[in-house]
Amino acid sequence: MCTENNTESKKLSRYKLREQVFLLCFEKLFNDDSFEDIIENTIDSRDLQLDQKAIETAKRIIENSERIDSYISDNLKKGWRISRLSRVSLSVMRLAVYEMLFEEKIPVSVSINEAVELAKKYSDDASFINGVLGAIARKLPQKEQ
Repeated sequence: MCTENNTESKKLSRYKLREQVFLLCFEKLFNDDSFEDIIENTIDSRDLQLDQKAIETAKRIIENSERIDSYISDNLKKGWRISRLSRVSLSVMRLAVYEMLFEEKIPVSVSINEAVELAKKYSDDASFINGVLGAIARKLPQKEQ
């Protein structure tokens, strides 16, 4: 498998790591292939080398997607369901909510801001995503903002 080693991952910016995680989560929404196949498809179709930390984070997001999705679903406006969200929006929000729940060292505000930046790059839903993530953040137990 073509991945960067841990020494090289230190050179990768946090934004680039997030972007790789987002791409893996996004690709996973299209099929039920094994995660290894998703990794290979992402490498082939996007011509990139994936960082091991990005792969590990994406795996954890997928493993915890039911819990993460419940936070997203509970904070959508009335009449909205997760199935109505674009795959880009869902992938971006899953990444941000994962960070809010499981990454103690990442301030919630950073997770939201980075999600909005990804949304600006890949969709037109940045403001919507910001609103949902803000609602989730207000209901989480306090951690460094």
